[in-house]
Amino acid sequence: MVIFKQKFATLEKVLHDRYAKERDPWGLEPKRAINDLKAIWPLYKYYFNVKVHGRENVQDKPYMVVSNHTGQIPIDGMMICTAFATDMENPRILRPLVERYLTSLPFLGRWTSESGAVLGDRINCLNLLKRGESILVFPEGVRGIAKETKDHYKLQRFTKGFIRMALSSRVEILPIAVVGAEEFFPYVFHLKKIAKLLSLPALPLSLNLFPLPSPVDIYIGEPYSLPPDLSAEALDEELEPHIIALEKRIDNMVKEGLLKRRTMSQRLKL
Repeated sequence: MVIFKQKFATLEKVLHDRYAKERDPWGLEPKRAINDLKAIWPLYKYYFNVKVHGRENVQDKPYMVVSNHTGQIPIDGMMICTAFATDMENPRILRPLVERYLTSLPFLGRWTSESGAVLGDRINCLNLLKRGESILVFPEGVRGIAKETKDHYKLQRFTKGFIRMALSSRVEILPIAVVGAEEFFPYVFHLKKIAKLLSLPALPLSLNLFPLPSPVDIYIGEPYSLPPDLSAEALDEELEPHIIALEKRIDNMVKEGLLKRRTMSQRLKL
């Protein structure tokens, strides 16, 4: 309980210093963000037993945080955001970029905005980075979480938009690998035709309705710097080597993490 109070006292001070004078243009409400994190933290700490590796790679400056996407529903994003808010020497609220369909939902859209999420378009991203915010991007998009069991932990092709935004803002890219989230829903089949009919990005069918308590490991790699002479307006083929390099770096982190993966059965024996 003492550790819990210390973590959130530090975070409350950080948020007060940052947002006390000026409201966030994208709707972040510091009190709501703190309350949400307080509710999530017991799940983060005890249910999913999250462990963070590579904290030394995170400095007190804005980053474009880029991660693999796993687990059918974006619990992985919640765990990454909680890690940066409560498990770092310099805590901060990450600003995850989300799909338009999520922001349009009556209750959920407002709740995610007040917690820090932002519609994932280029203008929002660039303005956030210019204001010193760190953003969270999943370049695989919905394809990352909309995988059937046989494709778990297979990295999907990255889109190029995040590279152009990093070049425009000249921030470093911080690669992240999440291992353990695919086991939340281990047996999955996607109803792709029905999802398309309902205009949904994905419609997974799983044997379990609630996520299993799979231990999660978050690996933070060394920051990736783009060449200073590379323009945000560069041709796709000029960006391709950096896309491939980041895909490979995150894929290697995932594979290394899988070799050390903690299982639910091992956790029960502890």
